[in-house]
Amino acid sequence: MPRSLSSGRGLRLSRLSRRADDRYLFIPLDHSVSDGPVVNADEFGALMGALVAGGADAVIVHKGRARNIDPRHLRECALIIHLSAGTAHAADTNQKVLVGSVEDAVQLGADAVSVHVNVGSETEAQQLADLGSVAAACTRWEMPLLAMIYPRGPRISNAHDPKLLAHVVNIAADLGADLIKTSAAVPMSSMAAVVASCPVPVLVAGGPQNGQDLAGYAQSALDAGCSGLAVGRRVFTSPDPEKLVRELVETVHAPHPHNPVGLPLSVSALYDTAATV
Repeated sequence: MPRSLSSGRGLRLSRLSRRADDRYLFIPLDHSVSDGPVVNADEFGALMGALVAGGADAVIVHKGRARNIDPRHLRECALIIHLSAGTAHAADTNQKVLVGSVEDAVQLGADAVSVHVNVGSETEAQQLADLGSVAAACTRWEMPLLAMIYPRGPRISNAHDPKLLAHVVNIAADLGADLIKTSAAVPMSSMAAVVASCPVPVLVAGGPQNGQDLAGYAQSALDAGCSGLAVGRRVFTSPDPEKLVRELVETVHAPHPHNPVGLPLSVSALYDTAATV
C-alpha cells in the first residue's frame, strides 16, 4: 500500500507492519471488556512478552490496559487502542459504544485506533456515526484507523456471504478506515472477491471453525489476497502463545505474490465468481 512517511499517519502506518511488507498479524486483547479477563493480572506481562518475542506486529487493547503495558514491549510491537465496547451481558450483545477517543490514543503514544461496527444490528446507525466521527478525529490527529466491521444482527442470514462482506468492507473504506478487519468468507477462496472490491487492506478475524490448523487458515486468507489476520482468543488461550505467534508470523510475512491466483478482473465478475464458488 503506497504511503508517505512525511505525515504522522504514514509514519504510524509503517509501524504496524514490523517487516515493512504491508502484511499484518494483530493480536486483539480487548476481550477483557467484552467477555472477561484474558489472563490473570500477574500474567499479562508474560503474555505481552511472548507476543512480542513471537513477532506480532501489533496488540489491540483498551486505554486502561495500555497503561499497564511495560513500554519495553512496545519498542518493536505497535499499539492499537480500541475505542469501542460492549459486553456479553448486555440486552443487545451486538451494540457497541465509544468508550475512548483518538486524543486518548495520542496521549498513550498509540500507533492506531480501532472501532467496532456491526452492520445489520439494531444500533447500526449509531455505530456508523461513531465510525465516521472517529475517522474525522483520526484525520485531525494523523492517526491510522482500523475498522473492525462485521455483518451481525437480526437482519443477517449469512455472515460469510462474500457479496455481503464486500459491502461491509467498502462501508469501512468509504467512511475513512486505513485497515479493515472482518469475518472470513466461506469458502475462504471467495475472499478474493471481497479483497478485489476494497481499496484498503483487509484482514480476516479469528480462526477456522472446521478443524483446520491456524497457520493453514492464515495461508488460505493470504492466498485469497488478504493482507493478514487478527487472532486473539486462539493465541492467548494457547499453551504456548509465543510458538503459535511465531508460526503465524512465518506464514503472514513469507514472500508472496502481489496478486492472488484467479482474482476476478471486474466488480461484476467478482460477484459472479463468488456466487459460484
